[in-house]
Amino acid sequence: MSERVIAAIDQGTTSTRCLLFNRSGRMLAVAQREHRQHYPAPGLVEHDAQEIWRNVERVVPAALRSAGLEPDDLVALGIANQRETTVVWDRHTGVPICRAITWQDTRTDGIVARLVADGHADLITERCGLAPATYFAGPRLRWILDQVPGARDRAEAGDLLFGTMESWLIWKLTGRHVTDVTNASRTMLMDLRTLEWCDELLAVLDVPARMLPEIRPNAQVYGTCTGVLPGVPVAGALGDQQAALVGQACFSPGEVKCTYGTGAFLLMNTGDRIARSTHGLIPTVGYLIGDTPVYALEGAIAMTGSLVQWFRDSLGMIPTAARIETLAETVPDNGGCYIVPAFSGLYSPRWHPDARGVMVGLTSFITRGHLARAVLEATGWQTREVVDAMNLDSGVPVSRLKVDGGMTANHLLMQFVADVLDVPVERPLGSEAVSLGAAYAAGLAVGHWPDVEVLRANWHRGAAWEPAMDPDLRRSEHENWGRAVDRSYGWVRTSGDA
Repeated sequence: MSERVIAAIDQGTTSTRCLLFNRSGRMLAVAQREHRQHYPAPGLVEHDAQEIWRNVERVVPAALRSAGLEPDDLVALGIANQRETTVVWDRHTGVPICRAITWQDTRTDGIVARLVADGHADLITERCGLAPATYFAGPRLRWILDQVPGARDRAEAGDLLFGTMESWLIWKLTGRHVTDVTNASRTMLMDLRTLEWCDELLAVLDVPARMLPEIRPNAQVYGTCTGVLPGVPVAGALGDQQAALVGQACFSPGEVKCTYGTGAFLLMNTGDRIARSTHGLIPTVGYLIGDTPVYALEGAIAMTGSLVQWFRDSLGMIPTAARIETLAETVPDNGGCYIVPAFSGLYSPRWHPDARGVMVGLTSFITRGHLARAVLEATGWQTREVVDAMNLDSGVPVSRLKVDGGMTANHLLMQFVADVLDVPVERPLGSEAVSLGAAYAAGLAVGHWPDVEVLRANWHRGAAWEPAMDPDLRRSEHENWGRAVDRSYGWVRTSGDA
């Protein structure tokens, strides 16, 4: 008799994967397909939602074949997704009216600037916890309604549907138009206290309510699959970073995880308390499993793994991403060179959309090895800035950091993170925390796991890094990093600038 398993679709920024997990949380199989990144102009980043759906149709049966399983062996399906990426599609044909606008895209800077200029910033932050920024989905939806011919009339007539990527996939899988509470919390349209769409925010952004999905908990049967997995319940969905919080078993207030992927995202569990930030962080929903929401404090870093990809692909410095560690180890330090990857502005905790990437401290002494080390150290210092803000906002200093994601295979980077934070860094035995969190949510919804305590017992440490940097060196290097960041400001001028 085949083992009963949970499937997770991990729909990320660069690829879509299907992973299968057993009851102990061990991954049994994985299948993956990349999708194309569209860059129609500087600052614009798009995906083809139809291509992503076709990839789902391919990776799900591929993962089952790899494990020697059939759809009947699946208990449920969960979804984790790149957050804030915005899809609008025709209710009747199921065809998107334009490419999906991704979370990295900055085309809505004019919309965001007008929201602030018109005095709406305080209302937005009070209701949804988010400061107006190009990062979130609501302004992208407004841009589509304003810029795609006929979109607003069709939306007001009830012919168009909006969703972030999990909503699009649930609709394609089951025909149901729903979203989960974590993804809804990233739209600038949901009230963080009531967990419902906020009429005031809809009015401010001029978004028709009838095109919005129904907001649901993270662990609930949303519908039953047709087509690719006939009869399998879709029973869990979370934004990828909240999924990692669940996958890392951060179920107690004060526990912190960081996922290192295309970007890096730190979340601290704040329990049933909405932690309003005064230091550039984002209060958000951590998860809703059961009746009581668990909130989180988040710091978002735009470029970590994508900086390594840029170093590989655009500069041609390394043949593969993994080789950056080998190259960085050819030198003992950064040689006085610092790279600030503000390619689309700076996110948490500085929030400077006017910033752009800079490389400072260059001399004839600098080699490719120094540049490689500066690339990795940029991730470490950005992590430090977010943790410093968390310590100030929460009043509970971070005492250890759980990490996951592809970049955690880089031991030099993880040691540097431990060094600059001056706290231990721990990676679980399995590094697929995002997908595991989606699987956990789906399994809880159908009773495959009875409660989160069972999931906590599944967490086992696989690797750890202890801080070993001289305090004086940590202090001086941190000061140098801050001076480098200051030089990244003010490179993008708005129409009102001289």
